Amino acid sequence: MKPETVGLASWLEELGISRNLQKHYRNSGWLESMGRGAFKRPGEKVQWQGALYALQYQAKLNVYVGAITALSMQGFSHYFRLSEEKVFLFSPPKNNLPKWFQSYNWGNPIHQQKTAFLPMDIGIVEHEEKNFFIKISSPERAMLECLYLAPKTLDLVECYHLMEGLVNLKPKLVQELLQKCNSVQVKRLFLYLCEKANHQWLKFIDISSFDLGNGNRRITEGGVYISKYQITIPKELAEL
Repeated sequence: MKPETVGLASWLEELGISRNLQKHYRNSGWLESMGRGAFKRPGEKVQWQGALYALQYQAKLNVYVGAITALSMQGFSHYFRLSEEKVFLFSPPKNNLPKWFQSYNWGNPIHQQKTAFLPMDIGIVEHEEKNFFIKISSPERAMLECLYLAPKTLDLVECYHLMEGLVNLKPKLVQELLQKCNSVQVKRLFLYLCEKANHQWLKFIDISSFDLGNGNRRITEGGVYISKYQITIPKELAEL
């Protein structure tokens, strides 16, 4: 078991440590329980990153850090306060987080977003923590995820300020993500915001290669209509 990570009972069993032996280790103080089926080293403080490592690499669960959390971990968000902000985890619709992970007090509220608006095999990178790696969204994917959460969960003005900082996105990856994104609203918002931010990499994106759908997308009531992208956005965003 790596320092500051969780060891799952099922994983320990695969290593030859039976459930009875795990119980003996726990009773002897060599393992500490973090809930049903999860252990840590005695005396160690394990944060959500160390628990997520176990879900990804021991349980092989298809869940990863996304949206504003992933941007913050890569130095792109000045809004995010790690000690108190909500942590956004993304997964396919049918993937449930185990009860021990959901019920443990990590110090940050955990938001699991179940969605299939992007395929799971594009734009996910490994991020190095102190003693281990966890899978998180690349900046290109994370920005699309922020827009997927807007405007109900994330503010669109905040999303625009995040977009302003993304001056070095990889056009090839952006192109692939937009081609495979199944949310018309997210694609239109993404293009509008990067055009508004005047990013130079936008000229390398072939907009004709992906479907932007038909008809208006009313993102907010009583907002400003942007005819080029057929979206109705908040007035405060349009006036920036």
